Amino acid sequence: MDTPTDYLHSIVATVAVYLIRRRSQSRSSSIVFVGTPDAGKTAILSTVPGYGQTLPSHSSIQTNTCSLSLNKKGLTLVDVPGHPRIRAQFREHLADAKAIVFVVDASNISRNGPIVAEHLHQILHAVVSIPPSQNPPAMLIVAHKCDLLKTGSVSATSPLEQLAINRVRTVLERELEKRRRSHTGSVAIDELGAEGEDNSELGGLDCNGPPGEVFKFAEWEGGDIEFIATWVSVGETVDFESEKSTSGNGIRRLVTWLEALL
Repeated sequence: MDTPTDYLHSIVATVAVYLIRRRSQSRSSSIVFVGTPDAGKTAILSTVPGYGQTLPSHSSIQTNTCSLSLNKKGLTLVDVPGHPRIRAQFREHLADAKAIVFVVDASNISRNGPIVAEHLHQILHAVVSIPPSQNPPAMLIVAHKCDLLKTGSVSATSPLEQLAINRVRTVLERELEKRRRSHTGSVAIDELGAEGEDNSELGGLDCNGPPGEVFKFAEWEGGDIEFIATWVSVGETVDFESEKSTSGNGIRRLVTWLEALL
């Protein structure tokens, strides 16, 4: 039979769990941008409201942060470089991450699929390793530079956006399936990442589908992963306040997605 002391302990434990979850939720204010070098993270971040002009894409050598106000609410945007020696720094920001945005260069994903998948694998592994007391971040994969899939202008409703998403999703699912099968000995791939990173013990690729099914983002054990396509124009002055302005159309879907998080 439970004693008053047992009830008290139960109440204390429940309150402790509640406070931990509340604290985790209140800290979740960072949007962490990750991806391989030259994917376009810096160019995207320079285009969101607050900068006003798109900067050329370049390889960063240190993590950069900036503040963003959307709908009168503040967010911290974290740009983690994709260089193999420092890209693991994203782990330092997981505890405060409201979302992880993985940026992919859709124009060369067919050629760089294995490299991009290796980096994404590390992130998926880290997300499923988050303790139950902490809310996992939302996940978004951005098929960037979709305007480079063909020459000419791109409209906000261009089918190129869906083409870019389909291409990125297909290539990454194929490459992640190769990595998943390699852990069971079905396929042999190089398990040493760039700069000597040992990826042989990485998990995080299990799916909720029937046994034997290939990896699918829609069935990933870690939760929902959304996809959008973006592009930016270097040197463009962006006006997000005017509904009539067409500037910044390439990342309006990203801004809308960020607003939905608030």
